[in-house]
Parts: sequence; structure tokens; C-alpha cells
Amino acid sequence: MSGAGRETGWDGSPRLLDGDPGPVRRHGVQRNQLLRVRGRSVAWLPPLLLLAAIAAADVNTPASFRIVSWIVLVPGIAAAICGLRGTAVFAVLALATYVVVDDFGPDRHLAGLSDFVLVAVGGGLATLACVVRVRGEERMLHMMHIAETTRRTVLRSLPPGFGGVDHAEVYLAADTDARVGGDFYDIQPSPHGARVLMGDVQGKGLAAVETAAALLGTFREAGYHEPDLATVAERLETRMVRHRGHFVALGREGGDRFATAVLLGFPVDEAGVVEVVVFGHEPPLVVSAAGLRSLTTGGGLPLGLTDLGDGLPEMRREALAPDETVLLVTDGVTESRDASGAFYPLDDDLARALATDPGLADPHRLVAFVRDGTLRHSGGHLADDTTVFALRRR
Repeated sequence: MSGAGRETGWDGSPRLLDGDPGPVRRHGVQRNQLLRVRGRSVAWLPPLLLLAAIAAADVNTPASFRIVSWIVLVPGIAAAICGLRGTAVFAVLALATYVVVDDFGPDRHLAGLSDFVLVAVGGGLATLACVVRVRGEERMLHMMHIAETTRRTVLRSLPPGFGGVDHAEVYLAADTDARVGGDFYDIQPSPHGARVLMGDVQGKGLAAVETAAALLGTFREAGYHEPDLATVAERLETRMVRHRGHFVALGREGGDRFATAVLLGFPVDEAGVVEVVVFGHEPPLVVSAAGLRSLTTGGGLPLGLTDLGDGLPEMRREALAPDETVLLVTDGVTESRDASGAFYPLDDDLARALATDPGLADPHRLVAFVRDGTLRHSGGHLADDTTVFALRRR
């Protein structure tokens, strides 16, 4: 695909492509989605109806009840929901309507000059307020675009069947404005087979994003060049320690930061084997029509903390059938709580669903099921970044 456009993810959600600034107006201001009919903006309708109602009421009421000065509300309403051009039009239209209505009938000019000045000044102030609102929206959309660019840089788009692996993934940031956090994942094809990394950096904020980007950068290089997955794991640990040292040298917080992670390898010459290194992360689950099982029970300390134990965790080689899907999740799934404080019972939920629908083991359906189950269990309130990643070797 060339040029600007939109990509639709497997779940139907839009994902921005390079050059697409998102749902913005011609001048960069997002339209109010609540004031659209069949895709067209009707933000002009409320102030127009208010203008007509005030004019009609003033014309059809006695002279003792003059409400034409209420017309100053019209540009104020327009400033809140219309663009700058529309607000200016309503400011002028309100003033012109005031003059016409005040000059109508036998009781002419009862409102007086003071109300005329009120409507004129009100329209001017409403236009200025609209300028401030529009600029604020433009700044907000610019920041959202930067956040989206950062997300796509850290969590790059993965083509279908990338590295010979069918995959589906969903990432839900707890900070919906930032749209990116400390969770990370990637697939790296290599001459030695596809390598997969998913993890969760301790903490939040930009420091966690920086750490995730550093680990992903190392993984993409080492995952391609290193023939041994254990060496890739060693490179990741070294990068984590160096990254923390950089934070310490700068005097920034994060010198004690660590990251849990799962590193997988699909050897190019062994179709029924998957290599696994677990750095203090939730063990991967293997999901199939027959049910689910834990891929491995072994797991070491998180990245950055292996020197506190017996060194790097052991790389294990596990059997993996062609119809089995590997499911990786972060603690945003397993530690999501309901109103009573109970954790989401992922294993039990999956086991029950697989018993009635074996086709749920498909990576795309599996990710959608876990995502929906997590949101349903937590009532839509995510306390932590949430990532669900499902893979099946082709």
C-alpha cells in the first residue's frame, strides 16, 4: 500500500499508517463525533435552532417580555461545538437578527443600545473563545499523533505470517492518552528461525517506554544474528544492565528498573520444537482443541535482576504440535480485578470455553476472547497495560 491511508486491525480497530494524521478536520481539529448524522457534521444545528427560537419568541410575545438580548447565547453555544468560521458566522448572524427583531413591529427599539452592545461584545468574545478552544484541540491532536508515532516505533506493525508464524496481538494501554506504556512484543525472522519476545517493564511513564524500546532494539539485532537463543537472552540481560547504568549516570530514576519477559525460538529445522526462556514472566500457555497446558514450569529472575540468583534462566526445548497455539499475556490480564477484588481466572475461563468451542484455539479468536474476558472482568477499567499475544507456527 502506498500513500496515506488506514489499516484495519484483525479486530476491526483502525490503525494509522504513515502519513495519516487520523480523524481530523481540514484545519486539524477533530469533529465532535456526537454531532454527526450519516458522517456529516450537524454542529451548526443547535445554535441555529436556538437563534430561531429566540427570534420567534420575542416577536410573538408582548412588549413587556423582551428576550431578544438572549440571542447573545447563540455565538456562545457555537463557540463550544462549532469551528472558528461557524462561530464567526453565528456571531454576525446573531447581531443581524437582533437588529431585525428589535426593529420589528410597533414596539420598536425597546431593547436599547446597551443590549445591542451586549450582543456585539458577546459575539466577539465567543469568537475569541473558539480560537482558544480550536488551538487547544490542535495541540491535543498533535500530541496524540506523536503518541501514536511513538507507539508504532516501539511496537511496530507485524505483517501476517511474519517469520512463518501466524499471530494475533492486542495492546491496551492503561493510559489511553499516552497509548503506549511498558509492555512490549515483537517477532524477528532470522536464518535460524523466528524469534519472539514479549515482556513488561517495571514501572510506568516515559522511562518504561525508553526501556522497552532499548530491549526491542537489542532483540531485533541479536534475534536475527545469533544462532543460539541462549545468546539472545544473554544479550537482552546485558542491554538491561547497561540501560540501567545509563539512567544512574544521568541521575535519573530507573537505576533499579527491571523487566519480565518471555523469549521464544522456533528452530528452522525442527518443526515440532519451540525454545523457551522465561525471565520472571507469566509462563506461556499452549492452547489447542484438546485444552490448555503450561508450556514450561521453569523461569528465572527478570531481566536486570539475574545477578541476584543463579544467572540467566535456562533455555528449555519443549514439544509443540502444529495445531497448538502459544498464548502470551502480561500481568494486565492475570492481575485484572473485578469489583470484589478477585483476579481474572484466565485458565479456568479458557478451559471452559475450549470445552464448548475447540476452534477458539485459532490465534485471532483466542486473542479476542482473552481481551474481551479481561475487559469484562475488570469492568473496562485497566489498572495496568495489557497485552495479549498468540502465535502458531505455520
